[in-house]
Amino acid sequence: MLIEAHDLRKVYQMGGIEVHALRGVTLEVEKGDFVAIMGPSGSGKSSLMDILGCLSRPTSGSYKLDGEEVAKLSENRLAAIRNQKIGFIFQAYNLLPRTSALHNVELPMIYAKVPRRERRRRAIEALEAVGLADRIHHKPNEMSGGQQQRVAIARALVNNPSIIFADEPTGNLDTKSSEEIMGVFRQLNENGNTILMVTHENDIAAYSKRIIRLRDGLIESDERIA
Repeated sequence: MLIEAHDLRKVYQMGGIEVHALRGVTLEVEKGDFVAIMGPSGSGKSSLMDILGCLSRPTSGSYKLDGEEVAKLSENRLAAIRNQKIGFIFQAYNLLPRTSALHNVELPMIYAKVPRRERRRRAIEALEAVGLADRIHHKPNEMSGGQQQRVAIARALVNNPSIIFADEPTGNLDTKSSEEIMGVFRQLNENGNTILMVTHENDIAAYSKRIIRLRDGLIESDERIA
């Protein structure tokens, strides 16, 4: 099992008030699954994604990623896991504006100390995989929103992560670009990539195999659709 989360709770202190973002979430995700997480604002989607992506720790509960109990790991080990096992894709792309698509995609491999020639080969391969073979030397401001998001997807793929986390990946895109990006996600999933995606759009969630709906920090429904 790739993800095993049991009774996850997350409490934030806001001044003198306790905010219960997660109230006991239990879920499992197998390798090769494609899961959409939905729910209204304040339902706990972002808190759950942050914990599953090893960006924050739960207040209580157990979380195992690829068999490792995350709560027991050092900050250095967590950073290594984020770099090697997890690919992140965000709504805002988070690309370096003054550098090429190729260099943006190479960045995670620089942190992973991959040799230069190997970095370039893998970055070009990843850009080809998302249909940007002819854009590798273009900077973000020379590309459309959909193309920028493809660069972000290529960057998430280069270290061959166990799982891809996508937070509203089509949030800034028009309908046509959104459909193209979701086509890329579907192809990645068919190739064996595990994907966890937060979205508030039903037509985007329909590309997944399973929809988990959160409400008030709890799982309201967990439905397999494919």
